[in-house]
Amino acid sequence: MSSGKITKLDADVLVIGGGPAGAWAAWSAAQQHAKVILVDKGFLGSSGATAPGGTNLLYLPPDSERREKAVQQRYKESGYLAEPAWIHRVLDQVYESLLLVEKWGYPFRRDEQGVPLRDHLQGPEYMKLMRRQVSRAGVKILDQSPALELLVDEHGVGGARGISRLDDSEWEIRANAVVIATGGCAFLSKGLGCNVLTGEGVLMATELGAELSGMEFTRQYAPSAAFGTVTRGRLLNWATYTSEDGTVLQGGGPRAGDFLPKMLSKGPVYAVLNHADTEEKQQILRKSHAIFFVPLDRAGIDPFTERFPLTLRYEGTVRGTGGIRLTDESCASTVPGLYAAGDAATRERVTGAKSGGGAFNASWAISSGTWAGAGAAKHALTLGRSARDLRPAGRYGLVDPDAAPDRILDAGGLVEAVQREVFPLDINYFRSEPVIRQSLARLDDLWASLRGTAVPLSVQGRVRAREVAGMIATARWMYTAALARKETRGLHSLEEYPETDPAQQYRLIVSGIDEIELRTELAADQEVVAR
Repeated sequence: MSSGKITKLDADVLVIGGGPAGAWAAWSAAQQHAKVILVDKGFLGSSGATAPGGTNLLYLPPDSERREKAVQQRYKESGYLAEPAWIHRVLDQVYESLLLVEKWGYPFRRDEQGVPLRDHLQGPEYMKLMRRQVSRAGVKILDQSPALELLVDEHGVGGARGISRLDDSEWEIRANAVVIATGGCAFLSKGLGCNVLTGEGVLMATELGAELSGMEFTRQYAPSAAFGTVTRGRLLNWATYTSEDGTVLQGGGPRAGDFLPKMLSKGPVYAVLNHADTEEKQQILRKSHAIFFVPLDRAGIDPFTERFPLTLRYEGTVRGTGGIRLTDESCASTVPGLYAAGDAATRERVTGAKSGGGAFNASWAISSGTWAGAGAAKHALTLGRSARDLRPAGRYGLVDPDAAPDRILDAGGLVEAVQREVFPLDINYFRSEPVIRQSLARLDDLWASLRGTAVPLSVQGRVRAREVAGMIATARWMYTAALARKETRGLHSLEEYPETDPAQQYRLIVSGIDEIELRTELAADQEVVAR
């Protein structure tokens, strides 16, 4: 139950989200001499998908030939929906930002000549360092303070309201610019670090009229031990896969295409890292991705000699592509003063139809956070601190005084219901028109059931209600876009349309919540096509 106390604060820029994108946005805005507040659902430095593990990065020296080759390769892999200029921008920004990270004290590994290897970051050390730098930059940090809704007037966004888990109080922060850096939506699938990623940040943006893009490219699952949550799957390239009776399914090497989804749809699949067959190889793997081994060691399993069961955990828009549509190089949205960074923003400009998981997403978080923070600061400082007549913009999954008191929102039941629509491989991975259409109809019913229901007044009840609304909304946007893209391209497929259609080399722009609308947009500076 809320204590009734409301803490009111003012800033130039409010950053919502405390992962790497939010941290870089807050630091970048502060470098522009803006007054910055960052709020996070968890604890800046330990919450989110990056903090518990390690991540690779797009790091290439400023060698024009090497960079152009890498950019053109990624452009091709993107289904030609990315923009080479934006990939170059990311490469440029990451190179400069990692020099800063090293200057701040991050202990990069070095090669035999002593040259720093800036292509990998260990999450705990990286995010601890980022918290220190954000704090040193003068940013006020509110941990355990989930945002619930944005504030708005005729000039655009003007801040946000939320609640503190630390003392059950409410907070209101007025700011001329807001950066949404709340991450993607993983639907509480128990991927390590992902249970704070439930889509309500994107929902807040759409309540103000923000558009989305890339929502159909969300058919992304990640392998983990069936009894664990760690989804860092690169080490499985050293594995042999077997069925329950020991039959070898694949003898080693990368898991090509649909291999694991197809095998798991037939029955249990096990792995053993037997291709790391020397002590030296095993130690290299343990040092490179130590977090991978934690659940296995706790279970008493030697993964190099004993097999362990696998599962696939759905990653939604975290390692998918979709998010808030960006309108310019400052990562602005279609709403004045509202910016997006990291997985909350679409990554289509740099990944197109392909997953940005790993190096691309990590590099995008650094780059988009830096650009969004600077853009938000410039916008906010231009407006100045004049009084604004702001109103709350939230509409879904919030306390409604007119709701029927006998209809209490069943958050647990709704979470399970939306998970039944997005987790199953035979719905969301092996997509087909009739199955997706039926699932979308059930999701529409879930959305309609939110209307008029009373939200529990406890802090956790209010936060979970908003998360439920975010998850259902995200699933509806995903499947609406999936039905509209009648082809197979990158992370999206439809059984009835197994080929890539050159005539559909466009982006699908999604808007609206109760009534979802679609239009198409050609990449780069080409004209928008009405749908």
